[in-house]
Order: sequence, then C-alpha cells, then structure tokens
Amino acid sequence: MKIIPSLKRHHYVARVSIFLVVVVLIAGVGGCSHDDSTHYPITRVACGEHHTVGVKSDGTVVAVGSNYYGQCGVGNWKDIIIVDAGYFHTVGLKVDGTAVDSGRNNYGQCEVGGWTDIARVAAGSSHTVGVRTGGTVVAVGWNGAGQCEVGGWTGIVKVSAGYAHTVGVKADGTVVAVGLNSDGQCEVGGWTDIVQVAAGWQHTVGLKSDGTAVAVGYNILGQCDVDDWTDIVQVAAGSLHTVGVKSDGTVVAVGYNGHGQCNVGGWVSIIQIAAAGLGQTAGLKSDGTVVAVGNNDYGQCDVSDW
Repeated sequence: MKIIPSLKRHHYVARVSIFLVVVVLIAGVGGCSHDDSTHYPITRVACGEHHTVGVKSDGTVVAVGSNYYGQCGVGNWKDIIIVDAGYFHTVGLKVDGTAVDSGRNNYGQCEVGGWTDIARVAAGSSHTVGVRTGGTVVAVGWNGAGQCEVGGWTGIVKVSAGYAHTVGVKADGTVVAVGLNSDGQCEVGGWTDIVQVAAGWQHTVGLKSDGTAVAVGYNILGQCDVDDWTDIVQVAAGSLHTVGVKSDGTVVAVGYNGHGQCNVGGWVSIIQIAAAGLGQTAGLKSDGTVVAVGNNDYGQCDVSDW
C-alpha cells in the first residue's frame, strides 16, 4: 500500500518535470525566433587560404574555416565596414577609420593597431595594406620582395595585395605596383581607365570603366584569359583563378578549377565576390546571403546559414 502512493507521487513529479522541460524548450524556441527576427544580412565577404569572413550589417563579423592561427577570431569585432583575408590572417576596417587584425603575425602583418584615417584595407599572403583618406598608403608585414614599399604612393583610391606584390589604383585610373614581378604581374604601368584591381598569387587583374577586364602575369592555367569579358562590375583573384561579377548579377570565372572553385555559372543576384588560394570562391547575394564553392577541407565554404 505504501508503494502505490510513492509510485503515484513519483509519476506526478515526473509529469511536472516533463511539463517544465517543455515550457523551457518552448521559451528557448521563442528566444531563437527572436534572434532570427533580428538576423543581420551580410554586407561584405572575403576569402583567405582556408577561411571565409563576412561583415554583417550591424558591423559584427562572422568567419568559418581554419582557425589554426586565430584568423577566425573575429567574434568580438564591432563597427566593421570592410574585411579582407590573407593566407592566415584577417583584417577589418572600422567605421572610425582604424583597423583591427587577427591571425598569424609572424611578419608583423597584424600590426595595424596604430593606423588612423584608413579608407581601404587589403590583405596579402603575409602583409597588410591600408589606404588613407588622403590617398597615401601604409603597409606592414612580410616585405621580402618589396611588396610593402608603398610609402611614396599618392592619389590612391583602391588597393589589392597578392602573394608578394601590391597593386594600387590611382584617382586618374592609372595603376602602380610593387613587389615580386617574376611573371610580369607588376607590369601595369600602361593600364588606364582602371576602377578596380585584384592581385592573385602571381597575376594581376584590372577592371576598366567600360566593364572590360585586363590581366598580366602567370597564365599557365588561363587565369589571365579575361579579354572577352564584358559588363563586369567587380573582379577577384585567387592564387590561380579569376572571377568576375557581371552587371546582371551573374558570374564568370577562368583558371584552375581543381576544387570546383570556378563552378559559378549558375550563380545569380551576386553583388560582390571573393576568391582566394587554390581552393575557393564566395559570392555575396543581393539578399545578404552568401554562396561558396571549391575546397571545403576546413569548412571554409560552410556559409549557407549566414
């Protein structure tokens, strides 16, 4: 007789416990729904050697992929408007014109803490470049080929950093370059009407004001075969491939495709692209979501939930 009430009591307690758990779970689901309702779209994307980074519309940053050197350690960044990614480091430009950097710092490529009045940033393999609001340029990091010797540059509006070279677009549409020139990747002195550049491993791509593209440098895999491109609004360069966004939001790509990084023919509504390393390409869509193809050995293409 004593056992039955005891069993009933425990049964009652179990039912109450289950009810409380359900209430907590429902409350938790509600919290997630609230978080979803305040989801912030991505406004900028960048690719490193084995990681991908995105800036959210609230100025915070997300990252996926290899974090061996802390290159994905961007969770506490705030007020970010631009990011770029090198081989193993990530640089961010803040709304106040200062910069932050995370990741491998073996050459001092993350030493950007004292930078001010910065309007643009770019990350090379192991160096980081910043364009000041007045058009001068600063650089830190590996300088083995002179890729950081940008102190005399003036009138610069955009920059791109490759493996061991740095390229700058001037306000008049001409281009300057320093660093390794083993394959002619710095032979940009005759370019005119350029609005944007992208530096790869040993090649350089330029976007002209009429929507066509030019390229110089290492071309053994066709990464410089952009002469027939038209209606291009942005270009990006990986180590051995080149990608372009067209005015209609579609994407074209040439070069090495060993990891499927050039399989972008079905992409639509793309407003910005990023390419890096031997392996990946990421595209930012007009709705603030991100797509990615290519090597995913470290999860660097796992951006579908951004």
